[in-house]
Amino acid sequence: MNAIPELSGRQPGAVHSAFAVLEEVARAGPGITAQQLSARLGLPRATAYRILNLLVQDEYLVRMPDLRGFALGRKVAELADVAQAQDAAATAREAVAELRARIRGGVHLAVYRDDRVVPVDVDPDFPLSDPKRIGSDLSVSALGRLLLAEQAARAVPSPTRFTTQEGELVPGFGCLAVPVRGGDQRLVAGLALALPAARLADRDGLVSLVADTAVRLGPLLGR
Repeated sequence: MNAIPELSGRQPGAVHSAFAVLEEVARAGPGITAQQLSARLGLPRATAYRILNLLVQDEYLVRMPDLRGFALGRKVAELADVAQAQDAAATAREAVAELRARIRGGVHLAVYRDDRVVPVDVDPDFPLSDPKRIGSDLSVSALGRLLLAEQAARAVPSPTRFTTQEGELVPGFGCLAVPVRGGDQRLVAGLALALPAARLADRDGLVSLVADTAVRLGPLLGR
């Protein structure tokens, strides 16, 4: 990860201006131009262009197809997803905490946003071994495989009871994930157990341990 330099001189003002640009694009909607932003925010046009170029470069904004206007980018959407997911998960933490108290192993809760795994309640005693890889490659984790199974079931409906991974991320350890479904039976989240691989042999027993919690979470996360 690149080190973040300390702010000095006029940099704090530039940061505030960048936030103001993002907020104005969000209020105006896709298509607002640099000239319009400059006028509305009282920024010199050169400053507005410089900020816009940086925000596009960092994927907080994108240029519209006509190359004149701007819209919110991928990173803003990801931040919004995480914030919404964490708000929803706050109401579910009690249920997850109760499950952790009954299981000798890690318990992780993740929600699904735009076909992505978004961890929202990671067991502090059993942290995720490779969060970046889990978020970028659905095939390596039980939570990701749960989403892949759901995508496959859209073509050939077949409810998934659980998915597993053994030794994919850490030798000798693995995970089992069960689906959390909303009222319309749509997959909204996954509840995963992180355990020594030897304990994954009793899959039906593990599913029965977490099934009630998954059902309890459904109405909380499927709003």
